[in-house]
Amino acid sequence: MSDTMASAQDKRQRADQSARPRNADGRLWTIGARIASPIALIVIWQVASTVGLLSPRILAAPSDIVATAVRLIESGELITGIAVSFLRVVAGFSIAVFVGITLALVSGLSRLGEAVIDPPIQMLKAMPFLGLLPLFILWFGIGEAPKIGLVAFGAIFPIYLTLHGGIRGIDRKLIEAGQTLDLGTAGIIRHIIIPGALPSLLVGIRYGLSVAWLSLVVGEQINASSGLGYIITYARDFLQTDVIVVCLLVYAMMGLLTDGLVRMIEAYALRWRPQVIA
Repeated sequence: MSDTMASAQDKRQRADQSARPRNADGRLWTIGARIASPIALIVIWQVASTVGLLSPRILAAPSDIVATAVRLIESGELITGIAVSFLRVVAGFSIAVFVGITLALVSGLSRLGEAVIDPPIQMLKAMPFLGLLPLFILWFGIGEAPKIGLVAFGAIFPIYLTLHGGIRGIDRKLIEAGQTLDLGTAGIIRHIIIPGALPSLLVGIRYGLSVAWLSLVVGEQINASSGLGYIITYARDFLQTDVIVVCLLVYAMMGLLTDGLVRMIEAYALRWRPQVIA
């Protein structure tokens, strides 16, 4: 009996050892395929630009875009624009986080709060908020306020909706268990509501950041005197597609970096959560 079990265990070990190289090869092939398609697209783009099929007035060549990026970095223009745009996102998104969490807590923890707050939020959410920029300019002028306000307004809704749904989705039995342990309202919020709704909140923050950068792209192209949007507007007037593409790529990279930062916070704050995917 023991010999049979040992033989079966040896077979499983040999099968696992033979499967590992196949899995490693499969992962390498997948990574290679994901890298190959963008590289092939860039090569086709460069060849089309070199032979004249793609005019620089329509889209600059990748080599020209890289050279323009280096020139903008060396002149300091791109670094200054990134800093200004980043500060605008930080200011607007901070307002959105504070307002969104406050409204979600009031609406999620109180039926009266939900009846008062949720209907206006749902109506405002259905509006094309980017179309509110002219009103923001009339209300706040052409300075920093309309740009920051547009970022904050757009980012509030993902934060509110996800946190509100997370609060409403908490199991009622957990709250009853907290009450049996003599937890008051503050204790239930701290030990049950916030941990239970935190995954939803972090998802909303990630989504809200993407909306914040999208709002900034639009806001900075209206009466801006600094930032990435100002560089894009100036380049548009002189048909500098290479500069426009560089700034758009920077917008994308800034969005990825801020999303990665939130993912790191999520991994640390939710380290207690079991991993579904190995």
